[in-house]
Amino acid sequence: MTHNKIRIGTRDSKLAVWQAEWVATQLLESGIGSELVYIKTEGDLVLDTPLPLMGGKGVFTKALDDALLNGSIDIAVHSFKDIPTVLPDGIQIAAVCERHDVRDALVVRTNADFYDKQDYAGIIATSSTRRKAQWLRRYPLFSISDIRGNVQTRLRKLSESNWDAAIFASAGLERLGLENKIAVKLDWMVPAPAQGAVAVTALTSNKEVLESLNVIHHEATFTSTQIEREFLNVLEAGCSAPVGALVTIDETGIEGFFHGIVLSSDGKEAIEISEKFSVNNSLHFGKKMAEKALEKGASALLVQG
Repeated sequence: MTHNKIRIGTRDSKLAVWQAEWVATQLLESGIGSELVYIKTEGDLVLDTPLPLMGGKGVFTKALDDALLNGSIDIAVHSFKDIPTVLPDGIQIAAVCERHDVRDALVVRTNADFYDKQDYAGIIATSSTRRKAQWLRRYPLFSISDIRGNVQTRLRKLSESNWDAAIFASAGLERLGLENKIAVKLDWMVPAPAQGAVAVTALTSNKEVLESLNVIHHEATFTSTQIEREFLNVLEAGCSAPVGALVTIDETGIEGFFHGIVLSSDGKEAIEISEKFSVNNSLHFGKKMAEKALEKGASALLVQG
């Protein structure tokens, strides 16, 4: 780094800026100055195409990866669940910040009276195949409508629609002070790998920047999310696949618990894997869990998805 301040690349949505400013604040507390550099991504510019048809959530990261590689920024800040499990050559996960709420949340247009009615045929909006599949598994009579855009855009689309509700990440709503919009937290829905965590990427060659980011790195979150992302990676599923994974580590930091799910896109079929593990022996545990899912037929479900 040849600059006095770390240049932080970020998308310009309110949530992305919140995350970048949060990282900047944490760095400043350790005496490290920074400045934000705003970058538009394909995922921000194209809002009328479902994510899977655009190539998955990598559309939110490529422009920031390019900015790292051409030297116009020093680090990039992302919602960790948006980062593909395979990064471009020369770029690495440089820090993972402490995780917030991992759960998905239901935001309703009028009320949540329909929520526990198994015979109700309503409409839920989501662009996530994982959320779609899990919702249909629980509520097979529902229809799913695709919804794209930043948090504020999706809230507006919901209010102007005939949908019953839309599904959001709890962490995103809470970070923006919109927790009052949450009608129900979906404790039963397995989140996306690394959901609720903010990650920072940087060039592998930029040792000065990598060292400076140690002050915001949270090891337990890193361990949990690495296992979840390895599960996704070994399944060769991609960020937009109907796959959920969550690792929790107990307060001692000694024992962890893994819960993963792979679904068909219509939610009619699902494979779930749950297992305890020792954190000290967790290397490639995500791979082990993925192999168990594959042995149970996960590949066939992902092809359907």
